[in-house]
Amino acid sequence: MNNNILYISYDGMTDSLGRSQVLPYLCGLAAKGFIITIISAEKPIVFEQGRSEVEEIVKNSKIDWQPIIYTKHPPIISTLIDILKIHRLAFKLHKTKQFSIIHCRSYISAFIGLAMKHKFGCRFVFDMRGFFADERVDGNIWNTKKLIYRKVYQYFKNKEKIFMTESDAIISLTNAAKSEILSWQLQNVDSEKITVIPCCADVNHFDFNKINDATINEWRKKLNITDNQFVLSYLGSVGTWYMLPEMLAFFSQLLKIQQNAIFLFITRDSEKLIRTEAEKFCIPAEKIVVQPATRNQVPSLASLSNASLFFIKPVWSKKASSPTKLAELMALGIPCLTNSGVGDVDDIIRKNPIGVLIEGWSKNDYRLAIEKMLKLPPEGKAVARQQACRQFSLQNGVNAYEKVYEKLCKC
Repeated sequence: MNNNILYISYDGMTDSLGRSQVLPYLCGLAAKGFIITIISAEKPIVFEQGRSEVEEIVKNSKIDWQPIIYTKHPPIISTLIDILKIHRLAFKLHKTKQFSIIHCRSYISAFIGLAMKHKFGCRFVFDMRGFFADERVDGNIWNTKKLIYRKVYQYFKNKEKIFMTESDAIISLTNAAKSEILSWQLQNVDSEKITVIPCCADVNHFDFNKINDATINEWRKKLNITDNQFVLSYLGSVGTWYMLPEMLAFFSQLLKIQQNAIFLFITRDSEKLIRTEAEKFCIPAEKIVVQPATRNQVPSLASLSNASLFFIKPVWSKKASSPTKLAELMALGIPCLTNSGVGDVDDIIRKNPIGVLIEGWSKNDYRLAIEKMLKLPPEGKAVARQQACRQFSLQNGVNAYEKVYEKLCKC
């Protein structure tokens, strides 16, 4: 078979996720000789803002990018419209490119991959990313008390099994999700078919060795943070899965032990939302710092941190979650504090002196975690980076995808 690959994503390449978690992999695979075509659904405003940058990236890697415009309204029908648009474009492109592999990111894209397998005999890679339908329910996006969402949920759970049984390869973000899938004992789904590739980080970009003191001091001056303050940080958005009230409750306990502590939010989300929530815990306004950052600014800004905190709702669907922020923070050598019950995070932190797992949501749980955090060994910084390079490097991710492609191309 040829090495023509069609990558279909319902996430846009101009989205921050597309630029950080999709394009780096595909550029790496293109460098290995695979001929990559991308179909992605782009949000109009973000598309206009980031189009030229993405076009430059794909041009340099000789990737053919074929964007469609994402349809937002009305619910459900808009998704069907987009599936039809992607379906037509994919079939049209196949006439001239004769793709050997259709690599589908998540469930919406998988409808087209399965159809092309049935029609043209292409190999179908189901890169599931997570338990889609369960995430929609756990994230309170689909209310299954309503008949229409209950029917949609059941439909996608049935499709999930079909995608898994009829795909030629399955990509899972976590070993926990792989074990869960194998426990279902689906026909034509065994351990060899499922490859675990966690969300990776560009460890060359997130490298504390490349951050100089002058840059750190510039941030301290700008944010009015002194050298002797204890900086607890949070990196990323604060919506849907991330437990802002619980994180602020944790910080309120930290203030009782480290009175000089501040909570630095590195986020583009609403500062007003964060401050309003902080007031509920009687946290002084000067103890909260909110600073948006570009991707290039994140490593130096995050390096102000003595530790970084993130709580994720430990719901069933999060078995399949691989927090990108964990890989990035580890590569920067920053101790992480997070809750148990999410993907493979428990195993990663318990096996290495790189952070602290928080077992519950009580004040006592928080105090115990703070005590453990303050006793973490200084060598943990180097160990954290070593583990990030070994488990989460972008190159490892590219190599893992390459093995999947090569195996399917030989079939």
